Amino acid sequence: MKKSIIIFSIIFSFTIGTSHAQNNKRVFVPDPEVECEDTCTHIHGLDMSHYQGDIFWEKVGDNAKMAYVYLKATEADDNIDSRYEHNIKMAQKYGLKVGSYHFFRPRKELRQQLHNFMSQCRPEEQDLVPMIDVETTSKMNTKAFCDSLQKFLVMVEEAYRQKPLVYTGRNFYNKYLKGKIDDYQLMIAMYSDEVPVLADERDFIIWQYTAKGRINGVRGYVDKSRLMGRHSLRELRYFPKDDKIPERQRDKKHGEEGWMIIPDPEA
Repeated sequence: MKKSIIIFSIIFSFTIGTSHAQNNKRVFVPDPEVECEDTCTHIHGLDMSHYQGDIFWEKVGDNAKMAYVYLKATEADDNIDSRYEHNIKMAQKYGLKVGSYHFFRPRKELRQQLHNFMSQCRPEEQDLVPMIDVETTSKMNTKAFCDSLQKFLVMVEEAYRQKPLVYTGRNFYNKYLKGKIDDYQLMIAMYSDEVPVLADERDFIIWQYTAKGRINGVRGYVDKSRLMGRHSLRELRYFPKDDKIPERQRDKKHGEEGWMIIPDPEA
């Protein structure tokens, strides 16, 4: 009798389970081990800093879908990323195109911020144009914040002789930056399966689509991004001092002669 009850229970449980499966639509559950770059043909890249700790760059470089990396160099007027010098050497050694970024603090003195960035982001070590990370207004009103940012972008452009890339979030752009930085290419962050659309519907070159990516060579999470549509990495190429800048990327007021102006932080 006991044996019969056990057998009946097993059959009943199986029947209930099967019935449940039949009465519900099939739901696709993504494989957590599958990354975006495994299933598409876009050109992908990374955003790295000291937060990733020790990176096994030889493993990262083995991933053929990862073409570029932006490395945090500095923040504000005196913060230098502790892993920057090591990361840039190793990333280039293992075949990635490298750019560097500065985390902008609008209340901090602008020349000191530029001086800090330039102390680390050396032109001869760059493959891609500098990037300015814009994520906070530091509780300034919108006009004061935008004035500070616009001045800083001009200073970076004059120093490196090319327009920097601007990184920001979709919501932050819509709220504070719409119509204010139209002359600059954008990397837009929005962590979603849907491609972001900006309030002014302007074009952007890179979409950072996750802050929880995985890649061999990094123990924890990593920010991942991809190029959009018809855009190519060539649009972000940084031209060292001796290279000729294509007409479309040349700043007419500077021409081709000379390359870097190192502003005096005391001026």
